[in-house]
Amino acid sequence: MAHVPSGTETESDPQPPFERGRGPGTDGARSTRTWAVILAACAGQFLVVLDVSVVNVALPSMRTDLGLSTTGLQWVLNAYSIAFAGFMLLGGRAADIFGRKLMFLTGLGVFTAASLAGGLAQEGWQLLAARAVQGLGAAVLAPATLTILTAAVPAGPARTRAIATWAAVGAGGGAAGGLVGGVLTDLLSWRWVLLINVPAGALVLVAAVVWLTESRAKEARRRLDLPGAVLVTGGLAVLAYGIVQTEQSGWGAAVTLVPLLGGLLLLGAFLAVEARTREPLMPLRLFRVRAVSGANAGMLVTGSASFAMWFFMTVYAQNVLGYTPLEAGLALIPSSLSVVLGSKLAPLLMRRIGARHVAVLGAFVGSVGFGWQSMMTADGTFLRTILGPGILMMAGAGLAMTPLAALATGSAAPGEAGLVSGLVNTSRTMGGAIGLAILSTVAAARTSHGTGATALTEGYALAFRTGSGLLLVAAVLMAFWLPRHSDT
Repeated sequence: MAHVPSGTETESDPQPPFERGRGPGTDGARSTRTWAVILAACAGQFLVVLDVSVVNVALPSMRTDLGLSTTGLQWVLNAYSIAFAGFMLLGGRAADIFGRKLMFLTGLGVFTAASLAGGLAQEGWQLLAARAVQGLGAAVLAPATLTILTAAVPAGPARTRAIATWAAVGAGGGAAGGLVGGVLTDLLSWRWVLLINVPAGALVLVAAVVWLTESRAKEARRRLDLPGAVLVTGGLAVLAYGIVQTEQSGWGAAVTLVPLLGGLLLLGAFLAVEARTREPLMPLRLFRVRAVSGANAGMLVTGSASFAMWFFMTVYAQNVLGYTPLEAGLALIPSSLSVVLGSKLAPLLMRRIGARHVAVLGAFVGSVGFGWQSMMTADGTFLRTILGPGILMMAGAGLAMTPLAALATGSAAPGEAGLVSGLVNTSRTMGGAIGLAILSTVAAARTSHGTGATALTEGYALAFRTGSGLLLVAAVLMAFWLPRHSDT
């Protein structure tokens, strides 16, 4: 496998983390330890992705209980997503420098503690602050999950299967958010959409302490690039803030344009600093590797459509078809299962036709599903307007995500695995934020502030047609950009 040139930086120990410090064991014992590591990493990823969407159906209850305004409700979602996107690269690089296990435990600990604080919040500002800290913990945790997984499994088909599991679990977390949130809100209260993370987080923490061992980049003297960290974190956070403002104020408003331009300027300054510093947070040479640059571009564009799908399917089911939050969550279970199936099918196809072709196929299948969904009507049925297109859309997403993650991480030097993992997660998260903002604006423009079932359906349908076009662009982009040959 071709690696990115990285000078003298290597892993401090070439053994995978589940074997270090242990004597020789049987193949069965090693396999058990490997899957324990994979389970811990995937559980962490599931939690952070779940919390992107799990609060959606609980928002009305939060408004009633805490007296939140409409803007305040929006920031229950935005506080998490902005902190998550803004700190991801920093979290990935910190994992390489300070240790993957340490960052995994730190991120999960912060995430779990913030979930407890949010679940016990008595004022609106307390909930918003807790959601922001949750996002910070998630940004530290998420890159470490993929790095730990790729370090635990040797390169080849076994690693590809492990990455497929990670991708399926992550996608399943986003898909399960509506169902989990609906069940907890209906049966208990909105507080449990956050409090459920406390026992789950504690269990994963214990498993991680037992099964994971430390690994980091070899050069202990390497320090974190603080100017670069401040610029990229600030740039991504300000850019994400501008993007979420589009849903409320539109693209032409000053409150949208100022942060968008400010974020782009900060990111430009970040690139200038990285090009000149001796020990950059993100070596720009990474983007000269087609597998890294192409996979991240593909992740950005495919994520822009697939993340928005869950939002529009949920609001269509509730606002047009009259489903309850719980019924809407149950209706999307087949779609959730299809993304898992697509992710697990991808490694088999990758061995036969190659990672590039599988990624392109996934984007094309998703585009067909989005096109089908765009034919939705105000009197649609479950089979015609939810089940069929939902399965195609999410199966395509699962097929695309696995080869993209495998190509990007497989081309990284060991000492930069955390950084590339953070970059992959950042591309997917920022793609989702950008896509939701664009497609929401498209839907609102077509609806023209109408609230009737027909007007809403026309807006949602146009959003899905636009998403179909985005996925076709992604398919063409990946066909020409991704490397033609890979041993992933």
